[in-house]
Amino acid sequence: MNTNKHVEQENVTAPNRQNWGLIRRILAYVAPYKTTFILGLFFLLLSTATTLAIPYLASQFADITTIPAVEQTTYLQRVGLLMLGVLVLQGIFSYFRIVLFTIVSEKSMADLRRDIYNKIISLALPFFEERRIGELTSRITADVTQLQTAISINLAEILRQVATIIAGIVIILMTSFRLTLVMLATFPVGILAAVFFGKYIRKLSRQTQDALADSNIIVEESLQSIQAVKAYTNEWYEAKRYKNSLDHFVAIAIQTSRYRGLFVSFLITVVFGGIILVLWFGANYVKDGMMTIGELLRFILYTGFIGGSVAGTADLFSNLQKAMGAAEKVFGILDEKPEVQHLTQQHFPPINGNIDYQNVVFHYPTRPDLAILKGISLHIEQGKKVALVGASGAGKSTIVQLLMGFYRPTSGSISIDNRSITDYDLTALRQNIGIVPQDVVLFGGTIAENIRYGKPDATNEAVIAAARQANAYDFIMGFPQGMETMVGERGIKLSGGQRQRIAIARALLKNPNILILDEATSSLDSESESLVQAALEQLMHNRTTIIIAHRLATVRNADQIYVIDQGQIAEQGTHEQLLQHHEGIYHNLIKLQFEHA
Repeated sequence: MNTNKHVEQENVTAPNRQNWGLIRRILAYVAPYKTTFILGLFFLLLSTATTLAIPYLASQFADITTIPAVEQTTYLQRVGLLMLGVLVLQGIFSYFRIVLFTIVSEKSMADLRRDIYNKIISLALPFFEERRIGELTSRITADVTQLQTAISINLAEILRQVATIIAGIVIILMTSFRLTLVMLATFPVGILAAVFFGKYIRKLSRQTQDALADSNIIVEESLQSIQAVKAYTNEWYEAKRYKNSLDHFVAIAIQTSRYRGLFVSFLITVVFGGIILVLWFGANYVKDGMMTIGELLRFILYTGFIGGSVAGTADLFSNLQKAMGAAEKVFGILDEKPEVQHLTQQHFPPINGNIDYQNVVFHYPTRPDLAILKGISLHIEQGKKVALVGASGAGKSTIVQLLMGFYRPTSGSISIDNRSITDYDLTALRQNIGIVPQDVVLFGGTIAENIRYGKPDATNEAVIAAARQANAYDFIMGFPQGMETMVGERGIKLSGGQRQRIAIARALLKNPNILILDEATSSLDSESESLVQAALEQLMHNRTTIIIAHRLATVRNADQIYVIDQGQIAEQGTHEQLLQHHEGIYHNLIKLQFEHA
């Protein structure tokens, strides 16, 4: 189920319980750093207290006339020094508050990013078939950054503003109860506005995050396929596609800002309208002798602080709504069911490589109405080479994907060494299977790092030995940096044949008991194919091997050939046996390939 879509469909008018659930989950990531967080709160309170002391001290200047003339100079010096000291302390407390909250937000969000990434790479292939890479990247980057801002800035500021409002109200109550009632009369209007605007801001914020993710997807896809973009001279097309996506994002963001602007403007009008009323009533109280000028100034200053805090809290509240929208998407990924629970490995003997498919039927989860495999039954003995041939889309690659546990059969069973693959620990199963694909994926590091990907703890000597066996050592040492040569993004600096031999070296280093060769030589020239084929012969020695090939010359020596046609086994036998069926599919494929050779 697509969690993100599910969240979008939930009732936005009743988000309170859901909000508290999200807040609890966010705070769970803050919990390991609670000591630093509490210390940050302590400095936050000190910073707020010193800030609130300034208006009180400022109001003392206005009452200078109530002090005897001989004491006025000393009084002014004392109040001035107190204000200077408070300002210095306020700066020190603010520094520690900012640093401590930043430490908490950086560390807690790093933990969250790790959890998201670990969850993403643990999910099954159907999850990735329903989502695009740019969307997932946006979850880790933009959405978590939104949460980080909420913790490091918005949350601290909201706490500071709330403390300012509460302390300010207490002070003005002590200064003038009647004026305080006038000021507080505007609060219910502001609360109603927050409830009304909040639900729309949150909904639009989620849409804004989705639009930004769509823009990231376009960037990701175009850069990953930059050769195709340039080959077809479609830079203009990708630029236009990105522009349209950005325009959509900007339109939603502007609409969101309109609601935020209305919300903040309305609150500012209400709050400062209340201040104007306070000024009018206060001036009359001073005129009637019910207040001193200093008390009125103190009340006005604190009312201004309270009004500014209320207005600031409104903007921060809308930012928190955006953060809640981001949190829904982030935790939606974390709530996805992982690929499979790992089972204990200690009771399983080593895998030998006897493979059985029994009446296997399979539909892809995204296409439940289309059967890809229709009752496949085949047997592969330990150490034998079996080839799967047939037209594109016949189901050959699906057969090996099921063996590796990427998907579960719709019905039927697959077993290795007379044990169902569902009984194996998935990690242990895949550690015993090596694959050399047609489109080799190399990572953007060094050649040595890419070979060592087959066995991360391998020694340098083992890496070199694998490169030699794969006929890759000579071309590797032909580079100035040798094994430390950077291969570039997806191995772009290497030729197809070189990438294939790196993949073979990687598989040799892994030393699996079961080997899958998926069109491993189909895209190579004759010279590269010869070198790669020699390396493959070395790799296949004494291993159970499944060969998927269109170029039938590569499967002549297979112990058994299965011809797959429309999800079924149409023919089976050795190369010589299948050639005897002059009207058969295999014979026809051989004939067509020789005619076009």
